[in-house]
Amino acid sequence: MMTVQIYQGHSHQLSCADVNVVIDVIRAFTFAHYAFLKGAKEIFLAETVHSARQLKEKTPQYMLAGEEKGLHIPGFDLDNSPAGLLEANVEGQILVQKTTNGVRAALHALNASHVFVTGFSNAKTTAQHIRQLAGPHADINIIASHPSGDEDLACAQYMKAIIEGQAGCFRDDTISRIRAAEPAQKFFDADRPEFNPADIDLCVKELDTGFVMKISEKNNLPRIVRVNV
Repeated sequence: MMTVQIYQGHSHQLSCADVNVVIDVIRAFTFAHYAFLKGAKEIFLAETVHSARQLKEKTPQYMLAGEEKGLHIPGFDLDNSPAGLLEANVEGQILVQKTTNGVRAALHALNASHVFVTGFSNAKTTAQHIRQLAGPHADINIIASHPSGDEDLACAQYMKAIIEGQAGCFRDDTISRIRAAEPAQKFFDADRPEFNPADIDLCVKELDTGFVMKISEKNNLPRIVRVNV
């Protein structure tokens, strides 16, 4: 019998599974989804600012993207804003991404035959692909990477329902929970202009883009690649 477990947080030591899928709605893997839509080639995952900068030192054409405490990292080419990414040129580029929750959770979830990452924007496509990929006895872990925010947990429960073939997949309720989640509130605060409310609009926009984001560990360097489905 298929088992689908949900974990919340970014530092779990998970047992080997058939599939791990890591969620970061606000904003790491929404950003990654839009990066691929804009033509990015692949996205390396860096656990620290130092390791990200080391990759760029070796290959200067790489573009650094990410955040610390939600904010732009000095010297990085891009922050973690999907809305900001829409104005950037990443066509054919290789990105290096460092974020507080999503990237860290993904690097702690590599112990599976298949590892995927997603925000809400690609959650339905990813869940449907996992349902087709997984056998009837598969062990599937869904990791809601924010340790306390409801946005990733809501998305995890939405994906679990799709993977298990439950009737009524609660899309609108999931969107409402993402918007109401505590991590989203700073984007609606006029006193915090560093956070763009347009990011949340993109984070809750469900897209049918025909691909999933899978982690490859070629040469022991974890990276997100685009896989058409």
